[in-house]
Amino acid sequence: MAAADQEPHVSAVRPRSYQDESYLHGFLGTVGDLQKNGAFQDVVLEVEGRRFPCHRLVLSAASPYFRAMFTSDMAESRQKTVVLQGLDAGMFEEILSYIYSGTLHVSLDKVQPLYQAADLLQLDYVRDTCCSYMAMNVERSTCVDLYKFADVFSLDIVQKACMQLIHRNFAEVASSEEFCSLSVNQLTEIISHDELDIKEETTVWEAVVRWVQHSREDRRHHLPNILPHIRFNLLTSDDTAAILEHSLVKEDPGISGVIRNVVQKGNPNLKPRLGMTTEMVLLFNDDSKEILFMNPQEGPYIRCTYKPEDFPRATDVAVSRDNNIYILTNKRDSNDQLSIFKYNHAENVWEDAGMSSVSKRRRQEKDISHNDLLVEVDGILYYLDVDLEYGEILMQKYNGHTDQWEECSLLCLDNSAYDSAAVSCGPHIYFLTSKELHRYDSSQDCWSKRALPVDIPEVCTAVAMGTGIFCADVYFTQTIVYNTESDCWQKLQGWPENCNTFHVSRLFVVDNQLHILLTCAGVYLVFVYDRSADAWSELEASLPNKRYYRCGSGFPVARIYLPYLNGTSCDSIFQCCLQDNDT
Repeated sequence: MAAADQEPHVSAVRPRSYQDESYLHGFLGTVGDLQKNGAFQDVVLEVEGRRFPCHRLVLSAASPYFRAMFTSDMAESRQKTVVLQGLDAGMFEEILSYIYSGTLHVSLDKVQPLYQAADLLQLDYVRDTCCSYMAMNVERSTCVDLYKFADVFSLDIVQKACMQLIHRNFAEVASSEEFCSLSVNQLTEIISHDELDIKEETTVWEAVVRWVQHSREDRRHHLPNILPHIRFNLLTSDDTAAILEHSLVKEDPGISGVIRNVVQKGNPNLKPRLGMTTEMVLLFNDDSKEILFMNPQEGPYIRCTYKPEDFPRATDVAVSRDNNIYILTNKRDSNDQLSIFKYNHAENVWEDAGMSSVSKRRRQEKDISHNDLLVEVDGILYYLDVDLEYGEILMQKYNGHTDQWEECSLLCLDNSAYDSAAVSCGPHIYFLTSKELHRYDSSQDCWSKRALPVDIPEVCTAVAMGTGIFCADVYFTQTIVYNTESDCWQKLQGWPENCNTFHVSRLFVVDNQLHILLTCAGVYLVFVYDRSADAWSELEASLPNKRYYRCGSGFPVARIYLPYLNGTSCDSIFQCCLQDNDT
């Protein structure tokens, strides 16, 4: 074929786009230089009498507020000088510096007016940066002021950070002058929360009295609306009598009537405050129908015995973030249905949770390759139907609006296994065996593989603490920890020398410390782990010689209000006796 008749060669190289980063930075620097040198400025903005020559094009590119001003039929679009109202001149100077340089300078003394200026000028980056800065720099001396500011502008992340600090330091914060500047709505919002870290409810009453007396004549009429947020059910009769004798109450018969009405009606939904509760591990004994409530660091434990008909046999237990305790149990007269029971703290009884039953796969009796697990994430209960023989995990989540269990994405394991554990950590569920680890993302309804576990013959027990998932094997020969943020595993050292004589019962976390309950020659032992020293030490805890059965991946832990366990009002329902270490 002649050269002229040949088809032209088509290049396989595709076109590309290139971005000159140095140009982008240089362009912004040049614009900043023009501003400093006063070149090509075509508008003057006047704030509190100060004049700021600027460029309409630059302002319009940076802010929707100025874009609307200069591109519409507004009078300002034609004026050489525009007066801006509602702005602080110093803050506007900071805003202009950001617009022309891309650099924002934030400090605690100016973050609030800077946010207000950015909010008016619709500068999203400045608003978001100020919001994050406030949330990261909440202190006891500033939490009330920042809380009030966040409340006005609906800054949820700042409100949450302030509220957490106020809850943890309520007695100190309530004694400050700033506390008395709260509005009545802000006050009731704070004192209505369960998370107040206080030992006695009288602390809340005293804070309310101080707030009212700060401006007695203006605030006294708010008391009838505030009083229902005080948990009179947590006060002794002497405390209530003292409140009724207080001058604020005695001078207004209507207020004393409100208190008596609140006390008489009661409110079972008002839980004990966080600081009134004790974090305790729950050990179940099905033979004697009892639960042992124990805080290992404090030594004593409380043993409660229940009527057989009121004590469901737990397949698994889950404790929600709002301290509700749920039991997954086989439904009576059904081989393929499971029920959910819920613990009534105030009455110390187990009640049907009022949820629809959940279906499980049919299986043979004592089929050790199948497990039924219950996990809670972000207030939602998940049921995992585990079939290790076929490597399938069917999962359903409970929809409280429809009272239905909805199917989630199926998880298929790569390898057969004889061991497994399911743990919630942060917003995710982690399912692991000694050979693999998978993470469930509820927002995407999908499972993803994570780093493989290392050097553990089997996963007998696992719990989450912080951002880590701790695992141990059945003979306590090895434990490892998985970092959910870095997706990597690490061995823990410092095991007791006689570890080969131990048999793992379960891991649990109390007061942000990792514990393990072991059996050795039929005796229960409790060890606590020191992360800084990478070592385990034994606690002096003498437990009854009974069999506490394992359910799920670790022993459940919940915050318990001890007077509920020791109260006389429940004597007809359960027998409860306080045991000390010599029992």
